[in-house]
Amino acid sequence: MRVISLLVLFIGMVAVTMGAVFIGLGASRDMQLKEAMRLEHVALGIESELEGEVIDSLPEALEAGDTIREHRRGIAASYEDLLGEGRYDPTNPQHLTYAQAMNLENYLYLAVVAFGLTQAVMASGVFMVITGIALGSTGIVLYRLLKAS
Repeated sequence: MRVISLLVLFIGMVAVTMGAVFIGLGASRDMQLKEAMRLEHVALGIESELEGEVIDSLPEALEAGDTIREHRRGIAASYEDLLGEGRYDPTNPQHLTYAQAMNLENYLYLAVVAFGLTQAVMASGVFMVITGIALGSTGIVLYRLLKAS
């Protein structure tokens, strides 16, 4: 029975370690993503009181992506509508603006997904740490109860 209590304690220690790794990796990727976005200096589509502040968070990237999508759809409702019966013409300013808007919109929505993923990884890490502490505590209590009896 003592072996089981030690096994539960060991699993708890492993869970705490894995949780700490998840939290560390998530936080490091979050900081890396924020720094990359700051280097791009994207600062449009966010609230007027934040004008000039660069986009470096999930809500800001989502708001900016939505704003760009609205502007892009102001040029044409869809890519097919933009082209009509023709082909993409990079010398046509309307086609070029639409394509650049699509690129920036995709960049921002990819940032939204990346921020969401880092948050999910960190939340998983917190859950692992809490579970590990609970398992470790249970293992210690079981070991002491078995030792006392």
